[in-house]
Amino acid sequence: MICDLAQTYGVFNYKELSPSLVATLAMGLPEDSRVKKKLSGQKLTLEQSLLALLLDDFNLFLWSRQKHRGSRPKSIFKELTEEKKPKDELMAFESIEDFNEWLKRKQEKRDG
Repeated sequence: MICDLAQTYGVFNYKELSPSLVATLAMGLPEDSRVKKKLSGQKLTLEQSLLALLLDDFNLFLWSRQKHRGSRPKSIFKELTEEKKPKDELMAFESIEDFNEWLKRKQEKRDG
């Protein structure tokens, strides 16, 4: 909030303002401000999204024109917007029986 207010309005110490004025200024922030992107769950601005999608389409076009195609190009948009999952989860078990039970449930879930 501090950065958005400073960047947009030149307000560097919002605590000196009344809460109603700060709320009014916050509502007037542009859609691509940090606060509004966070509240709406957006990672990218509309412009950034369109540029990434345009780059994806261009890369796909170039890839489709090659005689000897390798693997399909990765999506830049997907890389920028997907939630990153931790690769290694640290797990602890109280006993070998607990571990075996967890492993059994995991295998049953995988097998359907």
